[in-house]
Amino acid sequence: MSDISGDHLRRPRPNLDYDLADELQIDTAERMKALGDPLRLLIVDLVLERAMSVTELAERVGRPRGTVAHHVDVLLAAGIVQVVRTRKVRAVEERFYGRAATSYVMPYVPGEFPFLSEVLAEADVHAATGPDKPSGVTYRRARIPADRAAEFGERLLQLALEFVAEPRAGDTEYGMYLALFPTNRRVNPTPHADGRTS
Repeated sequence: MSDISGDHLRRPRPNLDYDLADELQIDTAERMKALGDPLRLLIVDLVLERAMSVTELAERVGRPRGTVAHHVDVLLAAGIVQVVRTRKVRAVEERFYGRAATSYVMPYVPGEFPFLSEVLAEADVHAATGPDKPSGVTYRRARIPADRAAEFGERLLQLALEFVAEPRAGDTEYGMYLALFPTNRRVNPTPHADGRTS
């Protein structure tokens, strides 16, 4: 999904211990490739909770420190994460990494849905049952003008930003995948008051 900018609206932001931009354009092959790995996507999500060191990230993802350090370096080189602070640990400088932006804006490519395979791999429909684990899926279509579609796109973005700005709590992680796109379905003609169509 491509984020749609709306600077006139107040954007919800996560309550973080570091500063970051509102948006970063994922507009180069390096940035696309950097976000094309599931472990790197997980790292980018984790540092939206708080800044973390490679050691902390390795513990969270259950992978060797060297592997995580390599992936963090790829994200850092692409400008997707940033060093937000450092500290000395036994004469060695430890770096803490955070996101470069709250939202990463992907270019719209007809027929492509970024991260859909990751969403499907993580979606646990059977576990998301019962009143204590709400979930919902819907797919709707509407023939509307482009300016109204842009308004809906902005509202979806606001909802996504509100979702990730929630304080981290609870014992279940939820995912949200939003997409607004033009379909390839044939458009029915508009009926007039006299019954004619155009």
